[in-house]
Amino acid sequence: MQITSAMKMVSAAKLKKAQDAITAMRPYADKLTELLQNLSANLEEDSGGAYSEQRELNKVLVVAITSNRGLCGAFNTNIIKQSASLLQGKYGGQQVEFFTIGKKAKDILKKRHRIAADHSSVYDDLTFENVAAIAEILMDLYAGGAYDRIDLVYNKFKNAATQEVMTEQFLPIAPAEGVTDAGADYIYEPGKAEIVEQLIPKSLKTQLYKAIRDSFASEHGARMTAMHKATDNAKELRDQLKLTYNKARQASITNEILEIVGGAEALNK
Repeated sequence: MQITSAMKMVSAAKLKKAQDAITAMRPYADKLTELLQNLSANLEEDSGGAYSEQRELNKVLVVAITSNRGLCGAFNTNIIKQSASLLQGKYGGQQVEFFTIGKKAKDILKKRHRIAADHSSVYDDLTFENVAAIAEILMDLYAGGAYDRIDLVYNKFKNAATQEVMTEQFLPIAPAEGVTDAGADYIYEPGKAEIVEQLIPKSLKTQLYKAIRDSFASEHGARMTAMHKATDNAKELRDQLKLTYNKARQASITNEILEIVGGAEALNK
């Protein structure tokens, strides 16, 4: 009980910092993605560069983002189940490989599936620069034709008790839905195509960083909740054991008294 209570407090302290980080960057990341989609929607199909090229799906890469440690309830299990379910459902007829960020995903998925690469060490120093390097690897894999689609699977942070499993298209860049002449109110210099060319790498790096940050905050929220429940269960078990001990002690004392009384009556006879 003392161990789980201490782990709960540690996770609560880490959660505050992780929550502030994802809350601060989410509006920027969402606006950047929206701007990129609006710009891309007004360009010709072949103007989006290598990262917007739509191909026939033959080979898919799933980036599974989990934690390096456990004791966080169903946090990691949900991601692994969702990643594996893509093979049976959405990508049933394609070749699917996994790109893991988090030791838990690597340890479980490698038993049945092919792991293309693992970058669990990014949690040792979770900075935008380190995540950007991973994003560049994914971008090069797609641009080089190694994969026809790359998806991210991660936990989106809502609050300490709630995380939502997300399957998000990373590459190719998803076209904006329902966009009609979205760039009409803006004047672009030097031009839309040049701006998109500059924005695409930055947007993709930001998208991956946001996903990992979301997962990082969700991990601490899930662990705090799991340790809170574990502490409550330990308290309940302690109370039950104390009651059982008191009953056993009382029964022992009663038996001793009965033995003394019985012995005294035997002497009187």
